[in-house]
Amino acid sequence: MSFIKYVFFFILTAIIISCKKESFIKSPQANLSTSVDTLKYDTVFTLVGSVTQSFKIFNNNNQKLRLSQVKLAGGASSVFKINVDGTAATEVDNIEMNANDSIYVFVQVNVNPNANNLPFLLRDSILISYNGNQKFVQLQAYGQNAIFLNSVKLTGNVTWDKTLPYVIIGGILIDSNSTLTVQRGTKIYLHASAPFLVDGTLIVNGTKQDSVVFNGDRMDSDYKDLPASWPGIFFSSSSKDNFLKHAVIKNAYQGIIAQGLSVNANPKLTISQCIIDNIYDAGVLGVNTNIYADNCLISNCGSNILLQLGGDYRFVHCTVVSYNNFLITHKAPVLQASNAAKQNGATFTRPLNAIFQNCIFWGDNGNVDNEIILDKEGSVSFLASFNHVLYKAKDNVSNGNFDAQSIKNTDPSFDSIDVSHNYYDFHLKDYSPAINAGTSTSFPKDLDDVIRDAKPDIGCYEK
Repeated sequence: MSFIKYVFFFILTAIIISCKKESFIKSPQANLSTSVDTLKYDTVFTLVGSVTQSFKIFNNNNQKLRLSQVKLAGGASSVFKINVDGTAATEVDNIEMNANDSIYVFVQVNVNPNANNLPFLLRDSILISYNGNQKFVQLQAYGQNAIFLNSVKLTGNVTWDKTLPYVIIGGILIDSNSTLTVQRGTKIYLHASAPFLVDGTLIVNGTKQDSVVFNGDRMDSDYKDLPASWPGIFFSSSSKDNFLKHAVIKNAYQGIIAQGLSVNANPKLTISQCIIDNIYDAGVLGVNTNIYADNCLISNCGSNILLQLGGDYRFVHCTVVSYNNFLITHKAPVLQASNAAKQNGATFTRPLNAIFQNCIFWGDNGNVDNEIILDKEGSVSFLASFNHVLYKAKDNVSNGNFDAQSIKNTDPSFDSIDVSHNYYDFHLKDYSPAINAGTSTSFPKDLDDVIRDAKPDIGCYEK
């Protein structure tokens, strides 16, 4: 009997302990916390849902906790939608949380169109009720009306302005003998599968204060600086008289691609005072074409400038630079030019005429020793002229003509390079060797519209 009593005692004790562990804390002093106080979204276009964000609710107690309610304050009419621990509803009741455990709450935004041209603020909150207490997590997003275009062909003469941004879903084509003129301040956002194709003419009339922006359509914090977010701008063989001024082209797979020589006496493409940044592959890719560029910043690309199968090129007062970072690996020279291209095992050559004046060719933190590579094949004419440039090269650059005023392997001393925070300012410091080291040109203003003096600085910025 004594043995049975002991067994009964231990079983009873275990049951009591088990019941105690399974009991719910009911005190108003129960410790509950959330991973955020406010869930913020960047710009969300109308008709296009945001990415899903989330936060966690923590039960910081040694007992189970029952949430009497997790509720979206705005209810069914809210632009926000929630999913609480796997249940999609505006209100979820009687949620049991284990001791020292947590649950996820997922939140998405869907914005309906309205009459606003400017971004508008959207607010709501999530109410968490437990043991007579209430805790709020605030929700905040900016909605933006837009003009949505899905797989369209533009014909005739078309003008876009900055009244509303343009969101391109399935790609866009400017038809041959047609012209799209983009006025200052216009914002153009392109989906991951939406190339910008030009068979006709593209004219961009941006200003320093009101640049024209080409970017991906994902504005969420995890995506807004992601390279290869959209395909890029492609100028075909039939395209002509393209002119881009104060355009910002960023986060594309390839920034600008131009193919084929000009069909008239003008360059196929003129790029003036433009920024091409954070491009996964080539920032500027020319294939036997004509590109004239002045006062441009071509920065942090997989291959900043890539010229193939010859062509005619002028780059004046351009800063061409890449730093190895967590988004793009700097593994290719910032300038590669060739008079050849290979196809199906055969090599084709065309004449190359490329002039680079008052330009910086620099890179760091990567695996590149020579930032300029010139590849000459066959007997066709090959001219690559460098006049008052600053460049990085461990070896002598073959096939290039450099004047005596060019500066080799001297750090240009950019204003600020912070790779860990992905912040780059390519203006020049006061002691930069590029200051007053250029030669006079026909381009009086730098990328910032600053007037250049009689001794201009090398690169796109005048100190």
